[in-house]
This record gives sequence, C-alpha cells and structure tokens, in this order.
Amino acid sequence: MQPDILQALVRTIELKDLSTAAHTWRVVLYTRAMAERFRLDPERIASLTAGAALHDLGKLDIPDRILRKPGRLTDDEFEVIKTHPGRGHERLISMGETDPIVLGLVRHHHERIDGLGYPDRLKGDAIPLSARYFAVIDTFDALTSLRPYRSAIGPDAVPAALDELRKGIGTRYDAECVQAFVELFQHGELDWIMEHFNDTACPLPYCGERVEHTRQDLKRLKTT
Repeated sequence: MQPDILQALVRTIELKDLSTAAHTWRVVLYTRAMAERFRLDPERIASLTAGAALHDLGKLDIPDRILRKPGRLTDDEFEVIKTHPGRGHERLISMGETDPIVLGLVRHHHERIDGLGYPDRLKGDAIPLSARYFAVIDTFDALTSLRPYRSAIGPDAVPAALDELRKGIGTRYDAECVQAFVELFQHGELDWIMEHFNDTACPLPYCGERVEHTRQDLKRLKTT
C-alpha cells in the first residue's frame, strides 16, 4: 500500500473516533519495535506496521451513536462493534489489498487462543502469527491508556497491564507472544514510546507527525 494512501486512511480513522488517535500510533510503534527486535526484513516490517495502523479500519462502518457512546454498550451494540475486523478486511479487499500479513492482522486481531474470539473463532496456531502478536500489543495499550474509569495511565499502569497479559496466556493470548512483549518492555526498548506518546504527553487527536521526528531525535542522542 502506498504511504500516502495509508496516511489518508489512518487520518480518516482518527477523525471517525478521536479517542483512538494516539492509540493507533502507539500500537504502530510497539509493532515496529517488536518486528525490529526479531530482525525481520524491511518488507515484512512495512507490512506489519501497515496492518497495525489499519487494524481499526472497519470502525469507519460502525455507526457514530455506538462508536462514540460515552456509557456502557448494550449486548446488541457490542455485537455491532465486533463486526469491525471483518468490515476492515472487506474494505481492504475492495481496495485491492493482497498482502496476507496486512489482511490477516486486520481480520484476526480479536481472535483468542482458546477459540472464543471473533470474527471467525479461530483457535491456537490457526490464528495468523501477526494477529497473535498484535492482540498482545493492542491489549497492553488499552490497559495503559486513558479511560474514564482508570486513574493510572502510561508507565504507572504497566505492572498491572503485564500481569493481565500473563493471566490471559492460554486463553486469550499466545504464551510466546506475551513473553516476547514482556521481555521487550523489560529491556527498556519501549520506554521512549511510553514517555513521548502516552495520553498525557500526546493528547492531540493526530500525533502522527511526531512519530518519525521523535525516532530520529532518539537515534541522534544514542550516537552522541
């Protein structure tokens, strides 16, 4: 997918649901950091980061009254929300996207290892590896970002978030994926994301322009 098309789609997603704007860029950065840790080739890294950026594309087709509802969703409304991975996948297909990594991550990032996820109730290794890793990343970011019912965000929320991921091993999450993410965090490779793009440091609805600038600044600091 061309970078300008990708950026336009991400911008459209952000405008649809401003509460997910910084979330999108954080999960992109976490995904890229994970891919770089495993020394994947540039083409695969590009596919993974594109899939991460577009994982909520299907929310463009969710009615605003549900997507932006301030209170608890009804069971029927949650069933509508659960259609967004399939809707995003369908949109990409209609646009001519053929990359299996992008398509698999977008469609299957809400599947569970025990087969109780959605939209296809895939189980275990039947879930694409990219989606298994991204499920961990997506949950971690949700547990460390700003919510009306949560006071701890960013670094303060990390210990509880990592514990929650560990508790979900074997039911929600793949054990190797959780372990790899925990090690990445423990090695300090995600600290810069937590510092510069948490919901306090990056409250603006669109912070994409800051991403590469911050990465380049940190690289320069490491070489001086």
